[in-house]
Amino acid sequence: MTDARPEQRRMMISDPQVMRALAHPARIAIMEHLSMAEGGATATECAEVAGLSPSATSYHLRALAKSGLLEQAPSRGDARERLWRTVGQGLMVDAGRSAGPEARAAEQALVEAHAARDLERSRDWLRRAGAEAPEWYDAALFSDTLLLLTADELAGLNEAVSALFEPYRQRNRQADPPAGARTVAVQYRAVPLP
Repeated sequence: MTDARPEQRRMMISDPQVMRALAHPARIAIMEHLSMAEGGATATECAEVAGLSPSATSYHLRALAKSGLLEQAPSRGDARERLWRTVGQGLMVDAGRSAGPEARAAEQALVEAHAARDLERSRDWLRRAGAEAPEWYDAALFSDTLLLLTADELAGLNEAVSALFEPYRQRNRQADPPAGARTVAVQYRAVPLP
């Protein structure tokens, strides 16, 4: 195994088995942690963020690797230490327009697992918001806006929002974050209504 890795791209997931492998709260937490862990992380390190024992986390790490989402990372020097890292720089999930019921169900399970995590993060913020520093309290935002768009305009809006996020992505800033920076969860959904 070498340290050199080709330019990482977003991994497109359309395989129902891979979607099902990822549709677990602990695995979502592990993938998120590893996507930001420079050089990878051990099962013990991942266990802290997943809320599991290191042995249970090892099981999830192996399942994610079997699905092609993770790989072993180069050692930090201790050959006994097993490091894991993500294969891609991000994930895109799309069963495809012509997906069958199995793929649709797997996609729905994965999206619902992410939505549940996002909802819990919002609830957690609301529970502790009053104790936050005023600048963080004032900067937080909950917004629900209805727009009237064509499909082309929606595609353009999605591209523009993605471009706005890019310079602030944690993986792009973790080497030298500005003073006072915190990890912020931003959920963006743009779905046409009936």
